[in-house]
Amino acid sequence: MAKTAFNRTGALSRVTVAALTAALVATGTSAVAADNPGTTKNTSSTAATAASEIAKSIKKQQQKKGVSGRSTAKSGAAAEFRVLQGLSGGDLYGYIPNGSGGYEAREFWDFDLQWLKNAVQADNDGDGLADDVWSWDTSGGMGYSSGENPEGVYIGGGWNTFNKVMSPGNLGGAAGADLLARDGSGNLWLYLGYGNGKVAPKAKVGSGWNIYNHIAGVGDLTDDGKADIVTVDKSGVLWVHPGSGDYKKPFNARVKVGGGWNAFNYLVGVGDLDMDGRSDLIARDKAGALFRYSGTGTASKPFKPMAKIGTSGWNTYRLMF
Repeated sequence: MAKTAFNRTGALSRVTVAALTAALVATGTSAVAADNPGTTKNTSSTAATAASEIAKSIKKQQQKKGVSGRSTAKSGAAAEFRVLQGLSGGDLYGYIPNGSGGYEAREFWDFDLQWLKNAVQADNDGDGLADDVWSWDTSGGMGYSSGENPEGVYIGGGWNTFNKVMSPGNLGGAAGADLLARDGSGNLWLYLGYGNGKVAPKAKVGSGWNIYNHIAGVGDLTDDGKADIVTVDKSGVLWVHPGSGDYKKPFNARVKVGGGWNAFNYLVGVGDLDMDGRSDLIARDKAGALFRYSGTGTASKPFKPMAKIGTSGWNTYRLMF
């Protein structure tokens, strides 16, 4: 398994800054309904130019530093390389994977981001680098920015309808990453992505998903080439939802994994952290420690035993993505 060359200087972090800039602009743009979102260029030329220049700079630094896409897993599904971001109050910090299943020391990346409600990463060009970001603000406006399409764009408003938005990867069979969203009534919605930040109108793909405290995951967990997710129900049981590849019914019947997961208050799909070609998961416990669950490629037992990668202090983050 070839390991990825990557920049440990923090250059990748500014991809997030580009997306956050786009979302800031969204607060001053007329909202578009989330059930039929449109995508327009930022109305602020200064913010759009800044986002564009930052993203172009990142792409140049990636090439200069030898940052390349990841090798694929045995199934042929991409095992993404991702940086981890944590937001404490309005301060954003970044963690670069250290190549051995953990992270380098944190780096300060940005500040005054109290308006940020959440963000998700994606790999829209399929090169194994999650350098695309959707982010949305407390007013429900969503922005997007990408290293491949660096100008910040406004996706639409109304995203406060949802209490969970994530991008597990490609669920619908097209080239781009998709968005999965759960509303306050527990309905699950799929937004098919076009690969450039734009998304199709939402389609309802499930109900009753409010039985889960956590929904997480990115990429292929079962070695069949399809993106999967995991959930934790209110009694602390972990379930795998294998991807079907059908956008009308994106998941096959869930598979029970085991109990005890109510020990954690945050789960994040982080791509391939240990660099073995399979997607992994990190979990934060209530004491603020961080654990890595390395992927196995098996639905009934998707993760190896947990490995502690952070002793304390991770509870400082209200968001991790």
